[in-house]
Amino acid sequence: MYQNAGEKGEPHRDPDDPPRRRANQRRGHGSWDNDRPAIVGIAGRENQTLHLRVCRRTDRATLQPLVEAHTVPGCHVYTDEWRAYGRLGQTGRVHKTVNHASPEREWVRDDDGDGIREVHCNTLEGLWTGLRNYLRMFRGVHKKYLNQYAAVFEWAYRFKWATDEALTMMVIPSTPGTI
Repeated sequence: MYQNAGEKGEPHRDPDDPPRRRANQRRGHGSWDNDRPAIVGIAGRENQTLHLRVCRRTDRATLQPLVEAHTVPGCHVYTDEWRAYGRLGQTGRVHKTVNHASPEREWVRDDDGDGIREVHCNTLEGLWTGLRNYLRMFRGVHKKYLNQYAAVFEWAYRFKWATDEALTMMVIPSTPGTI
């Protein structure tokens, strides 16, 4: 996901660098330098894990180590056809893609014919919607703090899977007489 995040709160004294009034309307891939830093996400469908990182670039040298660090060999990795993911299959992961840019506009696919469309990126697409809604209430964030906002969102996502026992331990004192 590319998030508009400039330099909120910093004065713009350079007349050649005026503040934007209506967000960054650039299309395509963003970068740290054009005030559309990438937030990279790795979501586990079965174990409900989520890892979010703000990255300066979205090249293979940045993305592949992140995927390798947060997945295990043999797992299935589903992505779009962005070229930075091209060698994930060589890392011991089963890599399958959907081609959003094809004439058919492919979003999901059923490779094994069992009627369940397992090849898709919709898990993260839904998370991006949630993250954008979360960030919207701040009416813009500075890009140097974007990683902290993403970390809070990641924590809240993980927290919803907390058990009653874990919540009870956090709320009720374990030693009688303590508050």
